[in-house]
Amino acid sequence: MRKSHVAIACLLAAGLMAPGAASAWGDKAKTQAANTTNSTTTNTSSSAHEAMSDAAITTKVKAEFAKEKNVSATHIKVDTDNGVVKLSGTARSQQEADRAAQLARDTKGVTSVENDIQVVAGAK
Repeated sequence: MRKSHVAIACLLAAGLMAPGAASAWGDKAKTQAANTTNSTTTNTSSSAHEAMSDAAITTKVKAEFAKEKNVSATHIKVDTDNGVVKLSGTARSQQEADRAAQLARDTKGVTSVENDIQVVAGAK
């Protein structure tokens, strides 16, 4: 009989402690989840900001090409990654390729230019 009283007492004690333990564990889990979410949000918005800036730089460079009658905005591809502009595609002359690179360098936000434009005689 004594063993059954001890067992009942243990079960009662466990039943009384369980909600408090679950609550404490839940609070800790919520805090960790909030910290992870805040960290992820910061990293995501930083990446989004960089991506937007890169997209804006690409757009600005292409707009400069469109304004310049001696540079083909359709045959020269512009990619931007962390402010580094990568030019590729074809140009009719070395002067056109050099001018495209100069326009890119002069664009606000550009940190450097990689010029991989191929000069093709007779390119339109």
